[in-house]
Amino acid sequence: MALSFSGEVKEELLKQYASSAHCIYAELSAIILFGDRRRMKAGNMDFLPENGEITVFLNAENNFVRQKAFTLCKKNINIKDDAERGILTFSAEFMKEHLMPDLNGILKEQCCKRAFLRGAYLCIGSMSNPGKSYHLEFDCIDEGEADLLQELTAAFDIPAKIARRKKYFVVYVKEGSAICDMLNIMGAHVSLMDFENHRIVKEVRNSINRKVNCETANITKTVNAAAGQVKDITLIQERMGLSELPKNLREIAQLRLEYQEATLQELGELLTPPVGKSGVNHRLRKLSEIAESMRK
Repeated sequence: MALSFSGEVKEELLKQYASSAHCIYAELSAIILFGDRRRMKAGNMDFLPENGEITVFLNAENNFVRQKAFTLCKKNINIKDDAERGILTFSAEFMKEHLMPDLNGILKEQCCKRAFLRGAYLCIGSMSNPGKSYHLEFDCIDEGEADLLQELTAAFDIPAKIARRKKYFVVYVKEGSAICDMLNIMGAHVSLMDFENHRIVKEVRNSINRKVNCETANITKTVNAAAGQVKDITLIQERMGLSELPKNLREIAQLRLEYQEATLQELGELLTPPVGKSGVNHRLRKLSEIAESMRK
């Protein structure tokens, strides 16, 4: 079964591993925060005992996310673990010092903010197919989590918004260029290129549609105007005859009757000597005034 675009982004992020310990702790902090829904809350240390051990239950729906958390720990932290049950055990001291999501602590550096956002997206992030719409979001169950993610994105000048959706606080980004920035920040560079390709195709298609619509509107306007001009000239011909018109008006009237689909510029080029669009428009307007006076 083919992955969705959001799934492809996560698959790419699963393969991204930070090289520095502080960034590894930041990503692991996000996976623990958003993967252990039973106990931990953003910025809350109340549940941490002064000493002893903390047991974290990773309930991440994606087993690969859980596996990444265990890989991060085994490579960098000497801890107890039970991969099969999704259990990690840390000392309270280590948790406080390295894994609490604090903007003035482990998330102070920009590189660590990037790592944390990557971990958050793996657990609670999703985005729409860029071929259809632009939308990236994080579904938080706690308002503090949403506020934290909004502050982190703001640190990169990305204007994320928060909306309440049933039991969730949704942090979302809908602007195409902002989503590109988010993919770059999290390290999903292949997905970023794919997203940009979708954007280019979509923008070209929209540009073509705008031009076609504009051309269609102009053609419709020209056809309607020409039909009105023919109607006026026919009335003048029936009431008084075109021969009674001044030469300049008679010539343009005859050309309009003969070339009913021609543009003003094309009519002007048929005159001898040629006349510009404004000159042709002026003569046709005179004919319209004559016809209108006849109707009155």
